[in-house]
Amino acid sequence: MSIFLTTARLVLREFTPADAPLLTDLDADPDVMRYLTGGRPTPADEIRERVLPRMLAAYRRPPGLGWWAAEQRRDGTFLGRFEFRPTRDGDPREVELGYRLRRAAWGAGYATEGSRALIDKGFTELGVERVLATTMAVNRGSRRVMEKAGLGYVRTFHQAWPEAIEGSEHGEVEYALTRREWQDRRGQRATL
Repeated sequence: MSIFLTTARLVLREFTPADAPLLTDLDADPDVMRYLTGGRPTPADEIRERVLPRMLAAYRRPPGLGWWAAEQRRDGTFLGRFEFRPTRDGDPREVELGYRLRRAAWGAGYATEGSRALIDKGFTELGVERVLATTMAVNRGSRRVMEKAGLGYVRTFHQAWPEAIEGSEHGEVEYALTRREWQDRRGQRATL
């Protein structure tokens, strides 16, 4: 197991093939999948044959970008996953931030803590110039995490989905943070 980063309460590590049951369990919760699939679970064979291999293949590309298993630092409990990967194949300058946590981990600040740590590492060590994140406009919890992590609202957009899910008529939202904005905010905090 390769640890990517640690925070006060989290360990973010590379996924392994043995993590398929953890991902299957995560995606089986209708509340976790509400704003992704309308609550439908991801089948276990799809996790094993498509999702997990894609995650593992990402580790061979620019180092430090991909998907990360999130565990509690104190006891190793699996909390979910984070995504921090290029929006364009292999180009680390613009990355997409994402998170999917077990319901039991909601409201404890883990998504914000992990997101901030990834953003800081991206801007300080990985050559990232812009971080973006998207969610359904009605997903207030995820939007709050994006704001707390330092990302700002950019736009609302609509895209065609194979099957509409409740709330999709309101569109998707994009939030983003550039390296310059991140540096300016850090400079402001240092002078306060």
